Amino acid sequence: MKLVLATNNKNKLREIREMLADTQIEVLSQKEAGFDADADETGSTFAENAAIKARCIRNMAEETGISCCILADDSGLSVDALGGAPGVYSARWAGEHASDADLIAKLLHEMREIPDGRRGAHFACVMCLITPDGEEHLFSGKVEGEILHEIRGENGFGYDPVFGYHGRSFAEIPAEEKNAVSHRHNALVQVTAFLKQSMK
Repeated sequence: MKLVLATNNKNKLREIREMLADTQIEVLSQKEAGFDADADETGSTFAENAAIKARCIRNMAEETGISCCILADDSGLSVDALGGAPGVYSARWAGEHASDADLIAKLLHEMREIPDGRRGAHFACVMCLITPDGEEHLFSGKVEGEILHEIRGENGFGYDPVFGYHGRSFAEIPAEEKNAVSHRHNALVQVTAFLKQSMK
């Protein structure tokens, strides 16, 4: 089965390929599949943005007569003490072209006076799968943690170096271990189960 991931984000593509490595599912980025698109993420929720991205690639696939499954995800960090921010704005919170370092610096600044015990946070992910017949299916995943006081670790991407999980940051955890507990994993497990069932 061919699965086109509605993103050109190399980190997301790598993670999802690693998670689906033991299946019969071939994962392609939208660019590898020949689709050049950059959907405007105008939704107010992860689910809305995931659907917007998936539908954008779906429309292009229909125009070119390509039959495949489309998968889009929208994910981000929600911090309790910040009222759920940055949420759907996680990638753009420090400006449209902000680097991971910029995002982390802003988060640590916003959290500078928040004491331990009140630094709870979670990563959330919603995936929208569109099957070749045009049906849409939503799957969601979540992982709870806390915001650390400083950067720790060199793995991962985004907010991983300051997201504490069971005594370590997500950037201190080996990729295969993170992939087994992450918000993206928790959503993808459901996607994979659905696809395997539909392949029978």
